[in-house]
Parts: sequence; C-alpha cells; structure tokens
Amino acid sequence: MNYFELREQYPTFIYHGFDIEETDHDFKITYDFETIGLERFNPTYTLPKSGTMQYRNSKVVKEMVFSLGMVEIASYWKCTCSPQLIVKCGALTNAQVAWWKKLYFHGLGEFFYMNDIEPKMEDFININCEGEEICGEELFQTNHGQIIPVGGGKDSFVTLEILKDAGDNNTFIINSVMSAIHASEAAGYKDKLLYVERTLDSRMLELNKRGFLNGHTPFSAMVAFSSVLTAVLNQKKYICLSNESSANESTVANASINHQYSKSFEFEKDFHEYCEEYLTCDIQYFSLLRPLSELQIAKIFSTLKEYHSVFKSCNVGSKKEVWCNNCAKCLFVYILMSAFLEDEECVATFGENLLDKQELLSIFEELCGLSENKPFECVGTREEVQIALSLGVVKRETESKDLSWLYRYYDSLGLVKRDIDLREIKYEWNNEHYVPSEFILYIKAKLEESFL
Repeated sequence: MNYFELREQYPTFIYHGFDIEETDHDFKITYDFETIGLERFNPTYTLPKSGTMQYRNSKVVKEMVFSLGMVEIASYWKCTCSPQLIVKCGALTNAQVAWWKKLYFHGLGEFFYMNDIEPKMEDFININCEGEEICGEELFQTNHGQIIPVGGGKDSFVTLEILKDAGDNNTFIINSVMSAIHASEAAGYKDKLLYVERTLDSRMLELNKRGFLNGHTPFSAMVAFSSVLTAVLNQKKYICLSNESSANESTVANASINHQYSKSFEFEKDFHEYCEEYLTCDIQYFSLLRPLSELQIAKIFSTLKEYHSVFKSCNVGSKKEVWCNNCAKCLFVYILMSAFLEDEECVATFGENLLDKQELLSIFEELCGLSENKPFECVGTREEVQIALSLGVVKRETESKDLSWLYRYYDSLGLVKRDIDLREIKYEWNNEHYVPSEFILYIKAKLEESFL
C-alpha cells in the first residue's frame, strides 16, 4: 500500500492508555492503541515480579509502563504511518517528544528504507499530548544484583561467563525463544530466569497480511524499557546487555540507516540519559561487551567449548532452534568462529562447511565490504569480517590445510592480510561505554585468559 495515501486516509493514531493487573508473582499490562478509522489494538505484556510489594500505584512504575507503551506503539503505528500521534494517557515535555521522534526515525530506519520511504525528521510524525502528568506513590526499595538479557547466541554466553562470579544474576528472556531458554539452562540459570511474555494484537497481524505497511522495528529499545521495568519489579540494580561496539556501524553505506540502531551506543547513551532524567537513577542499563570488538568476543567464545553445541544465533532457524546455513547471520558467525577454530569444530556446530558454499557468495561480499551495503542483520563491521577472514586463511596456511572455497576466493582478490598481530586485537578497547568500574575487571580477566 502507498505511504502517502495511507497517511492521508488514516491521519491519526491514538495512545489511549494502559491497564495494570497485579498479583504477587505477575504484573500484566494491557495497552490501548487506535488508528482512527481503521482498528483498535490491545497488545499485552506479562512480567515476573518477586516479593509481595504492590507496584501498580507507584509513580515511577507507571512512568515505565507508559514509556514501554511508547516503544510498543511503533509496531502498530507503522501500518499506516499516521502523521499525528495523540497521547491521551500521559504528559511529555518538548525534550521527551524530541527523544521519541528520534527513536522512531532511526529505529524505523530499515523499515523506511525497505519500503522506499524517505521521511523527514521534522514532519514524519507530530506527537501531541492531551493527557495529564502521571501521578502516584513514591517507591522506596533497595536494588541489587544483575539481569542478563539472553538471546542464545555467542554474545550472551560470553556475558554469562564473564559475570559468573559476580553473584546474584538472573537471565532475562522475552517470549519462548527456545535457544535463549536453553542458553539460560546450559549456563546454570534454569531456576533464575525472568521470563516476559509479550503478545502482539492479532488485528495488527491481520493488517500485515492485507498489505498494510510492515517491517523492522527497534526491538532492542523494547528490551531496554521492559528490562528496566522488570528490574524494578524484582529489585535488580544492573541490566547487563551483550551489545558490542560493531553495532554502531551503519548498514547502508553513506547513510545513518542501521539495522542495529537500538543496539548502538548512540541509543544506549540516549536511553541512559532518559532513564536518569525521567524514570530512575537506581537502575543502571549498559552493555557489558561494548568495550570489545566482535573478534575479541569470538576469541573468548572459542574457548567456551561446552557451549558450542548449544548456542544458536540464526533468526531464520530460531523457531526450530537450528542454523539455517543460508543467511547472513549464519555465515557471519561461521567466519568468526573459523578464525579461531578448526574446520572440523565449525562443521560439528553448524552441520556443514559454510565457507565451501559458493551460493553464499553474494552474502559473503556484503559482509566483507565488497558490496556497498551490509546485510540487514546483527553482524559485525566490514573490517572485523576482513580481519577474521585473514586470520582464518593464515591459520590454515600455517597448519598446511586446504582452504575452503570462499577463503580461496577472498585470497584470489589479494585481500588477505598476513601480518595481523593477535596481541593488537587482544588489547583493543572501546572507551565509549557505560560499564561500571566493578565489572571492567571481570572483562579484562576473561580477555587475558582467552588470549593465552
């Protein structure tokens, strides 16, 4: 359907409000959104809570619930991209309005790009508040311990391993992603899993089937707001993400369009400031792996062999908990692991040698910068892929082993660098991060151990 025609036909989207139901163990939120003249939507969240304290009348909790709704709006608003968003259940300052417009603009960047939409920041959406400031009781509690969101990939396992001696950890998962659940169990968190259930309104899914606009939304922003709310409900102090520095690189060359925008440091910084200004200073949200590169993370994970048969990063195969072995994510992870592991070890994990699959050449070229754009996936930087390929080639040459087809292709282009020093990779450190000082020692100790 046409973007401009939809905006003209459905000019107004309303955030009516939310309802909270609370027990001693659960905290359920039902949102009320509406595209005027089209459909009403009622998505839900059910979050775990510990203890007998009641939170539904707490001002800070209601502010968090309201903010989570502002994130959730994106999934429903995008069907028509209505130019007017009316908020009837809360108040936003001009600074907050600008904050949300920035998140929608960049967080939906891939959606706009894939639908051939070229919006302008100043007028793609106007946010008008007709609600009153949220009121409620003060919240007095002491928070301690860590929440570790897991997705089931190598990054999650590295964070879990780095923090295994930090004490008082809980893993955090949204919906029944079996690879994430099994990752928690494999790392010893079977009974320390904080599980959030998020339901999408079937009426929105039906609109997608009918041809209304659809595409990528800033999922990690939703993780951010829901994890902070979960931290409050479970008296946790730290939320330890596993987003690395490579998430900052744009997906589309010479543009700000980034599949991983809400995993980027720019979003993390914005979210950090938003929490401190409008929500709470008692909980710290940060990415533990932000100081590290994908290469450092892969080197650490290459030593965690007990998890190699368990981890899964493939989005295509996530429902069946398998590697599809045909997507950019599978090939990217394979390239990284192949830089540090033997071919036999990689094949044992993936089921086949992905670097021998000539049909993956176009994806390969996107990953290593031979094509203009990167794949719309959570993958590392072009430079990191180039270094991983060089390391993999040199490793096999040193061991007098045959090179796989994609290795030979890359080498034939004269792109293999044979003078890479692993010590330089070991001591790389990105200073743009919010990792508390007490966790830095854990990271550096694991790096030192892994690069021995």
